[in-house]
Amino acid sequence: MTQRPSTTRGFKRTASVLDGQIRRAGESRGFAVARVLTHWAEIVGADIAAIARPVNVGYGKGGFGATLTVLTTGAQAPMLEMQKETLRARINAVYGYNAISRVRITQTAPTGFAEGQATFDRAPKRAEQREDPEAAREAHETTAPIRDEGLRAALERLGRNVLSNAKR
Repeated sequence: MTQRPSTTRGFKRTASVLDGQIRRAGESRGFAVARVLTHWAEIVGADIAAIARPVNVGYGKGGFGATLTVLTTGAQAPMLEMQKETLRARINAVYGYNAISRVRITQTAPTGFAEGQATFDRAPKRAEQREDPEAAREAHETTAPIRDEGLRAALERLGRNVLSNAKR
């Protein structure tokens, strides 16, 4: 008995098998899906990228105009809902035409649900407020006797923060 030669050459990831076909289908409609996914923060801005991430781009039957599905937490969903048109406009500005015709928001919990965990970047830091010179002087005088440089610097920063917050 002769053994039939294998045609599968082992297992392959589904994504690697379908990647070319998916890319060709997306580009035939004038839309490169990968660009939205890989340049998300640059396209929509740090404020939206911190609370949401793209999950899926789906196409209607025949013609242009796709639906972008965005994942966010339940607490951020109402804020994102109000920014849907801004989000759509930013993405379409990158492509130069109406590539995304609709934005769908999907909510998930920040932890749990293995497939739908929301891992978003932290919100950008706010600009530091002006430091109170009186609080800085008082913190410096209080920590002056400490010999260890690192400890003195840390305690001085802590003192400035505490004294500045107490005066507000």
